[in-house]
Amino acid sequence: MSEQVELNAQVPTEMFGMRLDQVVAQLFPDYSRSRLQSWIKDGQLTVDGKTLRPRDKLSGGEQIKVSVLLEVQDQHAPQLIPLDIVYEDEHILVINKPSGLVVHPGAGHADGTLLNALLHHSPEIGLVPRAGIVHRLDRETTGLMVVAKTITAQTDLVVQLQERTMGREYEAVVNGVMTGGGCVDEPMARHSKNRQKMAVVGVGKEAITHYRVLRKFRSHTHIRLKLETGRTHQIRVHMAHINYPLVGDPLYCGRFRTPKGCSEEMLATLRAFRRQALHAKKLELWHPETGEKMSWEIDLPDDLKQLLAVLKKDVEEMDYNL
Repeated sequence: MSEQVELNAQVPTEMFGMRLDQVVAQLFPDYSRSRLQSWIKDGQLTVDGKTLRPRDKLSGGEQIKVSVLLEVQDQHAPQLIPLDIVYEDEHILVINKPSGLVVHPGAGHADGTLLNALLHHSPEIGLVPRAGIVHRLDRETTGLMVVAKTITAQTDLVVQLQERTMGREYEAVVNGVMTGGGCVDEPMARHSKNRQKMAVVGVGKEAITHYRVLRKFRSHTHIRLKLETGRTHQIRVHMAHINYPLVGDPLYCGRFRTPKGCSEEMLATLRAFRRQALHAKKLELWHPETGEKMSWEIDLPDDLKQLLAVLKKDVEEMDYNL
């Protein structure tokens, strides 16, 4: 599958003295800077019929032309994997990701991923880098994700993520009873010894997580979280850092501890909950084509509902005053 892209534009005189890569970033905002850079270097973007370097300066009045054949970006195989589609049009796709579904193929997961499912559902999405995936959820995290179905939509959504205008809210159940909400503003980077983990590191990338209490239980707390940044494992790392690790988190929770006075039902439920108790509850964004502000909110999955029901029952049976 391929798509021919033809672009033409004249450089405005007010852009006199600007670099070519800066000029085309303004003239063709539907395409990422890295993609435009590659077109310049490959000679697919010309200035008055000539190939220039990205750093070459323009005088204004030049004619810029792009002629490029977009090929399928991803060679992974399409696979018929059910998708829980919350919203779809010709530009974006919003899904409710289930627990256990890996987002992108990688070590140990060559197929059976969300990307494989997207290629089957919308074959044209293969023209978009990473099959339109602009942000990820961990394998066992459930909830809302947006996927771009076109290159222009992808470019716009990436900008929204970078400028923090896309809203993402989560719900989680953590170990420990919080006194109230707050904000964790701690930089993160790859763990120095365990490369599968992330960690709070002084020289890491900025990471900011806001959280508030929805309900307290005897030994746990149901919380709502909002991300300003989107680092790998951010919520899981930040909550563990302030000593409220997510229930069931295999990487960051540490050794399982039996809550004091725990009933057999509660103990069995906690032991059986073998994934991080985290759900992407709400998603807000500006539609990349219409500019309309859109919002979706999705219900908690059954396993989290059951966990909360057992924690509530524990409080009621113990006649515990919270």
